[in-house]
Order: sequence, then C-alpha cells, then structure tokens
Amino acid sequence: MDKLRALTVYRRVVELGSFKAAADDLNLSKAAVSKNIYELEDYLQSPLIQRTTRKLHVTDQGQSYYQQICRVLDNLAQADLSVLESADVLKGRLKISVPMSFGLVEINPLICAFMQQHPALAIELLMTDQYIDLMEQGVDIAVRGGAPLVDSSLRSRKLADIKRVLCASADYLKRSPPLLSPADLSQHQCLVYSLSSSAQRWSFKKQQQQQDIELPVSRYTVNNGLALAQTAKLGHGIALLPEYFVKQALAQGELQQVLPDWQTEQHSLYIIYPYHKEQSQKVRAFIDFMLQHFTQI
Repeated sequence: MDKLRALTVYRRVVELGSFKAAADDLNLSKAAVSKNIYELEDYLQSPLIQRTTRKLHVTDQGQSYYQQICRVLDNLAQADLSVLESADVLKGRLKISVPMSFGLVEINPLICAFMQQHPALAIELLMTDQYIDLMEQGVDIAVRGGAPLVDSSLRSRKLADIKRVLCASADYLKRSPPLLSPADLSQHQCLVYSLSSSAQRWSFKKQQQQQDIELPVSRYTVNNGLALAQTAKLGHGIALLPEYFVKQALAQGELQQVLPDWQTEQHSLYIIYPYHKEQSQKVRAFIDFMLQHFTQI
C-alpha cells in the first residue's frame, strides 16, 4: 500500500462524499479509489467508511482519523511549499475564485497585472457568484463580498468597503410614482439580486432614522450583478448595486441615483484562503498585491 496515496484518497472521499467524486478529482478509477480505502481499513483493522448503495457514512473513528490526517497532509504540503517556493521566483499554479460580475469589472485586470509580474506562475481562475467550498474545490484563495467569516478552517483579510447605490434610469423615474423615501419603494418595480444575503429586504439610514423595507414581489430576479445593472439601464426598475458596477453609467446619465440622502447597508470585500495556505509564498504575494491595490483607491 502506498500510504501517502491512500491517505490522500481517503481525505478526498470524506470531503467530496463519494468514491466517484474522489476518483474524478484525483484522476483515478473508482476501482483504484476503492482499493486504497480497503487497504487502509485493512491496515488499520478498523472500518473508516460504511457504504450503502445510496451513500457513504464516515464512522466516528473514521472522522477522528480524517481530522488527524488532514493536519499531517497539510504539514507535508507546507513542507513541500517551503522548498518549492524558497526561490524569489513564484512558480506552480494558483487557483483563485472570484465573483462573476466583480471579477470581470475589477479583479480579472488585477490578476492579469499580477501574472505579468510573475511570468513563471500559472493562474486557474474560477468565476462564480455562488459561494463555493474552498477546501472541496481545491481553491487557494477567493475574493468575496459579504460579512466576516465564521468558518474556523478559513482565514480572511478585508480589502475594501463596498458602497452600494440605489439607482434607476431617467426614463423609468419619469413614468413612475414619486420616490421621496424608502417606504415609497412599495409602489415601484424593484430589481433583485438573488444571491444577496438580504435580497428581499433593503435597509436605509438617514441621520437617526432607519427604515428596513420588505420589497414587493419582483418581476425580475437575477444572480448576476452586471445583468442587474443592464436591466436597470434599460428602464425596467430600481436596483441596489455596488458603485463599482454603475459609476460610469451614473457619470454618463444612463442611470440616476435615487434617494441620495439615504445610506444603504454597506457590504465589504474580503480575500479568503484556507488556514493551511497562509504560509504559501504564492498566496501571501497575491494577498499583498490585492491589499496594495485597494488601499490606493
């Protein structure tokens, strides 16, 4: 039995929840994955995984063993990195996850600049607005908007606060009821970003006043910020969007800010990475690069 391979296979089976998924992830046959697990259980003289036709269940001993081998495998990986990255030149591959819209508008150009600085480094970029499991997907680093982390297996650094703007086209506002306070939104078409943690509830502050608005059922809900901005520009309603997405449209008059005296709930942008990656030279270099950029704007 190749002990290191067996431990790696066992870890991915537990994390992905199936032999087939682990086989695909490790580029092995399902039979090879099964063989590694059987040999490991035979060596330990203890069942680690209980299998049924529909799903697998990790035993209590298997769960304890998984947690211990993760630390061992992560330490081995870190030892490798300490040698591989000992030179000044960054090498290897860095897998980065970013939101689709913000990635296109802001992050991808930065990644291109980072690649130019480090020509021996390969980048694998995963663009998605869905919150993914970094450990499961093998992601080194992610950029996400939202609240601070609660997952102890991850680390985060705050990049920037994200100002959000309530806006609509001049055409829409001309043919719609007056909008004098957040309460008037009940009479309007509100365009909704479905992946927001508060998609149907918008919060506003003005000095000591606060209004939390439950939105009416929207005719348009979308999981992409750029599509939301485009729909607002075409006159279909009011959208609450990061200023990054609409700064140019506001300057050119394609959109107008609505209720400018009311502050909307502020979100923040974070850079996130698995805790065992924090000593990686590649990860640290990318974090420093991003922090430098966002402190300058």
